[in-house]
Amino acid sequence: MRITGGLVFDLEKGFLEKDLCTDGAVISSESTGETVIDASGCYVIPGLVDVHFHGCVGEDFSDATPEGLQAMADYELSEGVAYICPAGMTLPEEQLSPICKNAAAHKEKQADGAELVGLHLEGPFLSSAKKGAQNSDFLHDPDIPMLRRLQSDAKGLVKLVTVAPEQPGAMEFIRTATAEGIHVSVGHTIADYDTASAAFAAGADHATHLYNGMPPLHHREPGVIGAARDDEKVMPEIICDGIHVHGSVIRATFAMFGAERMILISDSLRATGMPDGEYPFGGQMIEVHGNRATLLGHPETLAGSVTSLMGCMRQAVKFGIPLADAVRAASYNPAKSIGMENRFGSLEKGKDATCVLLDKETLAIQKIIFRGNVVK
Repeated sequence: MRITGGLVFDLEKGFLEKDLCTDGAVISSESTGETVIDASGCYVIPGLVDVHFHGCVGEDFSDATPEGLQAMADYELSEGVAYICPAGMTLPEEQLSPICKNAAAHKEKQADGAELVGLHLEGPFLSSAKKGAQNSDFLHDPDIPMLRRLQSDAKGLVKLVTVAPEQPGAMEFIRTATAEGIHVSVGHTIADYDTASAAFAAGADHATHLYNGMPPLHHREPGVIGAARDDEKVMPEIICDGIHVHGSVIRATFAMFGAERMILISDSLRATGMPDGEYPFGGQMIEVHGNRATLLGHPETLAGSVTSLMGCMRQAVKFGIPLADAVRAASYNPAKSIGMENRFGSLEKGKDATCVLLDKETLAIQKIIFRGNVVK
């Protein structure tokens, strides 16, 4: 396949006028086969990578149903999100276990739709003071034996785990999880600067939905945000749906951390792609009005987004983030944050032949190619 006439995303140079060639399922220097795709008037970007979302089209990862996970994967790919690392909720182990097993079974059958490349345990190792929409009944101190049991259930798919570092045993948990190849994210926490810095020194390299679920950045108390900024290995997630974080703060955060560290996430809920109404969420109920989702009866408590990652990327551009930086934050950076950037996330020779053609004026999806095949 040869994709010609488009502006192709390049990690170092932004966008280049060049052909993109594929050899079967991978990107190559020369094309094989006779298929030629005209990308005139389009940007050609990598398939997006969402390392933090809960659901869409009426389904939730925590429901642990094969049909629901398949519907989620199909929807995500239709939105140009080709690689997914869905997040579980704060739930008891007897519910987290089937969630992990369902993910492993989905992975093993090599299902259609977006590829499930990992899972994110957003709970239960969180602070009750910053639980947000998580269910406080099921919060649990950091527990390595539990994490190992869940990783066994997931057959190694746990790539990320969120931890409040002020909780008892958190530092040893971080060191052990990191040593066992799991990326640890600091979030849903009241940690101060020193505690957060100690967590990053212990191996945590990720921050869960920056600004949300943590103390604000204060000039005398910089907290998690300041600690994350000061440790160059830390990659912060940010929800750019136009609701969770103001556009001015989005711009300031990209400037503060640098585009090479930022991760756009959707944190999307089952109501994504669905009409307004009430929906179950982690043993509670949420209500959705437009693109705002809150706990039922608590309109001040945001419960995640109802915007896909592609929608969040477009919103970042509307907020003034350069397109190349927004694309990087929604593709290469999240792939890097879970250690999979050598396979996908950019359009380099030898990587997956997965890309999305976007209209240059509207950023609307014109075509999706997944591992060398055009998605119908």
